[in-house]
Amino acid sequence: MSARIEALPGVPGILSSSDIARTAESLVALQRFDGQIPWWPGGHSDAWNHVEAAMALTVTGYHAEARRAFKWLEQTQLGDGSWFNYYVGAAVKDTRLDTNVCAYVAAGLYHYLLVTDDVDFVVQMWPVLERAMEFVLRWQLADGTVRWSLDSTGHAESYALLTGSSSIFHSLRCAVAVAERLDVLKPSWELAAGRLGHAIAHHRGAFAPKNEFAMDWYYPILCGALSQDASERRLREGWDTHVMDGYGVRCVSTNDWITAAETAECVIALDAVGWTSKALDLFSLVQRHRCSDGTYWTGIAYPEQVTFPDRETTSYTAAAIVLAVDALTSTTPAAGLFRHENLPAVIDLAEPRCPIGLHRECAAP
Repeated sequence: MSARIEALPGVPGILSSSDIARTAESLVALQRFDGQIPWWPGGHSDAWNHVEAAMALTVTGYHAEARRAFKWLEQTQLGDGSWFNYYVGAAVKDTRLDTNVCAYVAAGLYHYLLVTDDVDFVVQMWPVLERAMEFVLRWQLADGTVRWSLDSTGHAESYALLTGSSSIFHSLRCAVAVAERLDVLKPSWELAAGRLGHAIAHHRGAFAPKNEFAMDWYYPILCGALSQDASERRLREGWDTHVMDGYGVRCVSTNDWITAAETAECVIALDAVGWTSKALDLFSLVQRHRCSDGTYWTGIAYPEQVTFPDRETTSYTAAAIVLAVDALTSTTPAAGLFRHENLPAVIDLAEPRCPIGLHRECAAP
């Protein structure tokens, strides 16, 4: 275990600095010798949530552990730039290839660079990032969206998901930012981001309908594809559907199942649009999920008030909490990453046949 270089301050009246340190320690304890961070002890891992945990380690000063996490990605990356969907230790549990999962390494490495200014390590990891983004962009469709996955036979799914494409959009911007820092020109990535951002903001019908999921509600805001006005309108319109008053964010609007990770991510989205009071209120509610060892229950079902899955705590949930703390306290240089600070501007790039060129007929963002 590396020495902690800095600590996140507490969120006054909600969470202390020592509480946050304990949560970070729980992530360190989960990390395997090879750098992999599973969801729970002995459980599976996936590249997206693994990166999220590495980001939490970065902001809490466990930089050596974060580097080990990224090196695990280097060791397990497939020749085409992808990662399998799930791993259990050294074994592969699920061979699906998810484009969003593969893209997130760019967000993680840019986040690490902002916090540490460790250019040398990011240079080492550049081939991993480059291969991953090239893999993802092979599956960008003519309308700017990105196919969400390839199944175990290598067959590409025909449709895109709004949450996944939103996360890819943010990862693309981070990838361009890393390239700029390393003096590498990647105009194709910038154009791809412009096309994808346009689809997210103006063509909601281009994505498979998953409106019941909270992530589809707040991820277009979290990724920075929407304007301030459009973001606020989207938050207001979906609030009563996705937020259970006094408890937190429903994972799926059809059930009163409050999940801590979605609630913490929504806190970050609220922070991104400047709704600080609502963000703090929501962050206080998620502390119902906190355990004495610093971990967090994945979800609580109401009105029974039972954990679901039963007594499950997850690394990605703890990581989301830590990243929400950084956003709320603006502690590290990466605290504003989901406020879209320190990211290159994106041109709204409509397809040639898209009526948005006239700024009239496309759906409102």
